[in-house]
Amino acid sequence: MNPRRKGNRNRRPFKKEELHRINEKIKIADVRLVGDNVEQGVFSTADAIEMAQKLELDLVEISPKAVPPVCRIIDYKKFLYQQKKKQKEIKSKTVKVVVKEIRFGPNTDEHDFNFKLNHAKKFLEEGSKVKAYVFFKGRTIVFKDRGEILLLKFAQELEDVGKVEVLPKMEGKKMNMMLAPKVPKK
Repeated sequence: MNPRRKGNRNRRPFKKEELHRINEKIKIADVRLVGDNVEQGVFSTADAIEMAQKLELDLVEISPKAVPPVCRIIDYKKFLYQQKKKQKEIKSKTVKVVVKEIRFGPNTDEHDFNFKLNHAKKFLEEGSKVKAYVFFKGRTIVFKDRGEILLLKFAQELEDVGKVEVLPKMEGKKMNMMLAPKVPKK
């Protein structure tokens, strides 16, 4: 057995599927032609391909489900490039939500509380969400009320920079609470 082929026994080579049918790959008899500097209407596929070749461009099937299918005479590589550019632009405009976690114990003292409070303020001012939770370890589960009081106090201290999205609730050995940054009023 060849050592380089280890684990690839049943794989088929990756076959890239075309997004659109172009030129001779369009097998339908008639197509509707649309686009710039082209006579619009229904033409036979052979005539449409001939028109595209005269302009040194490609005949691209844009809408294959239409009757007859809609085709456009364009530079196919440029068309793909513009589509990729649009996709990238849309992706860059989406908002990415970052969630930062802050962990407490049910017996967290005042100094640690203030230290974590300052971190949470910084996170909320940056626009991140904050997930604060109290982790109950072993027998500390009997102090659920302390954990809830701690989280509510935490939310109250952060009232000016964040708002409570999810009130404190128990999930297993954790009591969780979510805070979202306040949107500044315009």
